[in-house]
Order: sequence, then structure tokens, then C-alpha cells
Amino acid sequence: MAFDVKNKSVLVTGANRGIGKSILEEALNRGAKKVYAAVRQIESAESLVAEHGDKVVPIRVDLEDADSITAAAQTAADVDVVVNNAGVLKQKSAIDAGAIEALQFEMNTNVYGLMRVAQAFAPVLKANGGGAFVQLNSVASVKTFSNMATYCASKAASYSITQGLRDSLREQGTLVVSVHPGPIQTDMGQEAGFGDMAASPSLVATATFDAIDEGHFHVWPDPMAEQVGAAYQSFAENVVEADMQEN
Repeated sequence: MAFDVKNKSVLVTGANRGIGKSILEEALNRGAKKVYAAVRQIESAESLVAEHGDKVVPIRVDLEDADSITAAAQTAADVDVVVNNAGVLKQKSAIDAGAIEALQFEMNTNVYGLMRVAQAFAPVLKANGGGAFVQLNSVASVKTFSNMATYCASKAASYSITQGLRDSLREQGTLVVSVHPGPIQTDMGQEAGFGDMAASPSLVATATFDAIDEGHFHVWPDPMAEQVGAAYQSFAENVVEADMQEN
């Protein structure tokens, strides 16, 4: 179920910086006619408009605010590709003070936010012929790191929802892509202390659109992710991506 982004409209949440900004720029490089920069504060996308002109359309989306997502789906009624990139991270182990509150915060954005976006935009994608829905997950969705256990739990949940979306949206002709970066050079990565191990966000953007072009579900875009993906490949192909029937 491959999809060509050329001359199509794309929406990217969290498009004003980091991975989201790289994805926006890669979409334009590949010939997208328009990219909706879905951000919590419209003014944060002004520099993107200054650089790319009317090919970038800022639109307010807060993953914690269902009304903002519903309104965005009405405004971006011509969208062909939705990339849900925005997310949050709290560095909490499971036994840290405030861990439960951190997990609740991360789940609200990383999981419930994903579901809000999918529910709002799935009908739009269907009306426009199917298109593609991309979720930025993480290597943390398949491997837990103790110092950010709550974040890993939220990403494991978002990966699970993404798998469900793959099956649910197949009938309407929508390609679903699950992207699993390792440590990336972003503001979030810097705050998490990833340091020199972090890879360029451009790797994520390139691998994401390659997967859309080729119709792949799993994306492992950077060196650490490639190692995890190689070890996970058999399970991914033979269980996650297999057409297994419920008993």
C-alpha cells in the first residue's frame, strides 16, 4: 500500500522544531503541495512560513485538547498524509516520586492524543482516497529504560494503538506507518541527556517518507534504532505484521 506524497497535502503535529520540522521540510522537498504545521501556538510556526511561503499553513493543534484536533480536521479537509509527531517525555523511573502523575501526563499526550488525532483525521483520509497516517513511536516502545520507565510505558501503549490502527484503517485504504527512532538531536533529546549518541532528525524524516513511498509499517531510522529493529525483525514480520486471526 505505497503512497506518493508528491502534489499531496500533509499535516505534521509538532512541526515547529526537532523531528517535526525535519519531516515538514522533507515533505516539501519531495514535492508536497502544502504542509499544515500543526502546533500548539500559531506564532511558533512563523519562521516556517517566512522560509517556505504559502506552502506552509500553520494550524492550532494541542494533543491534550480534543476540540482543537476536531477543528483542525475540519480546516485541513484536503489532507492526504497525517504525521503525528508531537509527544512529551518525563524522566521518571517506576518508583520515583511523581511517577504516576508523570505517566498520566505522558499517556494523555502520547496515547490519548494519538487516538484523538486518528479519530478526527481517519474520516478525512478516507474521503480523500486513503492516504497515509504516520505515528512517531520510539525504540522505547519495545525496550524499557529504567530512568524513563513511564515514557517507555506510554510509547509501548502508543505502539499498540498504532498496530490496531494499521488493521482498522486498512479497509479504507490508509497506509499506517510506525516510526521508532532512537536518541535524536532535538530539544527533548537534549533535556533527556542523549548527548553525542543522538542522531540527526533528518534521518527520521528521510526514513519516514521512504516508508510511505514503499508501503512499510515499521521504520527504524537511525543507528541505535537499526540495531533494535534487526533484533526485533522476526517478531515484527511474523507476529505484528502477520495477518493473524483471533480465536
